[in-house]
Amino acid sequence: MEAGAVIRMCAPLVQPLQDTGAIPNNAKCPLLIYPNALALPKNNPARFIEELLAANHWGGTWRNGIYPFHHYHSTAHEVLVCYRGSAEVQLGGEPGILHTMNVGDVILIPAGTGHKKLHATDDFAVVGGYPRGQKWDMCYGKSGERPQADQNIARVPLPQSDPIYGPDGPVMDFWKA
Repeated sequence: MEAGAVIRMCAPLVQPLQDTGAIPNNAKCPLLIYPNALALPKNNPARFIEELLAANHWGGTWRNGIYPFHHYHSTAHEVLVCYRGSAEVQLGGEPGILHTMNVGDVILIPAGTGHKKLHATDDFAVVGGYPRGQKWDMCYGKSGERPQADQNIARVPLPQSDPIYGPDGPVMDFWKA
């Protein structure tokens, strides 16, 4: 592990989310938030996150922010890890829940779960990724997306491993087929 990086064991915040009509969310897999799960290295924290995700069978990583509009993925689960700045995000669509994402926070977003950035610091950045082999799509909560989105969500396999804690991590306990 890179000098200065620490993976902290934390109790996840477990948030089941109901179908809003527009955003399906996921009836079998709750949203998971790992607050302050990582103490990141000062040098290239994004690279450390990418390597950690890859070691735990998550890939397709990218660096950026979070879209400022409601969206969800019907074909993949997603992880977001904050490495710079902070943002207030809405999860689950309207009315949804609000969470302030800070450096070291991890959000595990099951397929079908809405997410949107409401406000952020100018320097806010995350690394995002998906379980290895899953390809994401973009859905916006529009009327024509369902029932196809619901069928897609039902077919998304569970990840092989928790993106932060590995094969025995919390996602393995809370997400069920």
